[in-house]
Amino acid sequence: MEQPQNPHPLVRGLRNVLKVLGLDSAGRRLFHRLQPSRRNRPPPPPSETSKCRARLAPFCAGYGLDLGFGGDPIVPHAIGMDMPQPYSDVGKLPVQLGGDATRLVWFADGTLDFVFSSHLLEDFVAVGAVLREWLRVLKPGGRLIIFCPDEQVYRRHCAATGQPYNTHHVHADFSLAYVKRELARLGVPHRVLHEAALIDVYSWEIVVEKLAPTPHG
Repeated sequence: MEQPQNPHPLVRGLRNVLKVLGLDSAGRRLFHRLQPSRRNRPPPPPSETSKCRARLAPFCAGYGLDLGFGGDPIVPHAIGMDMPQPYSDVGKLPVQLGGDATRLVWFADGTLDFVFSSHLLEDFVAVGAVLREWLRVLKPGGRLIIFCPDEQVYRRHCAATGQPYNTHHVHADFSLAYVKRELARLGVPHRVLHEAALIDVYSWEIVVEKLAPTPHG
């Protein structure tokens, strides 16, 4: 089978010289031996979502969002929302809804069954305001599912292992306890269905069910 021609002129010139010398076949074999083998390439690191999928996907029933999904949605039917050009690209699926995860302007109050987010909430200064917006779009009975790093544990892990530190993180004391305090301040009726303060080395997770407002009076 004829080899496809490399468009670079230096390569074409070298190939012609080898052909004249009768060494073109040997040159091709040497060229291919020098190329990095696909089998020897290290696999890409797993997405953070892949670490929690088995535990948290069962809470993602119905219609909902995966905020900051990076191409790897928690469940196939989740609407994958991210920035038009995500800074993290850990999966192959394209962004379905590009925009600002702090302003879910496409959705009216009480319309979604779930909102999932993995390793995103820690990037926002006004955590409470973001949580309020995510809860706003949920129906009563809808679920807010969050998987995030414990900042201090994450920093120690990066220092010990050499894993690159994500400089988008805002809060030095970001943790499950931090987020639960912010949720309590909102005054939005909810209950915790599931939580884990430390899981998958440096992360935590929580599942919150939005409750119907209590009638006044």
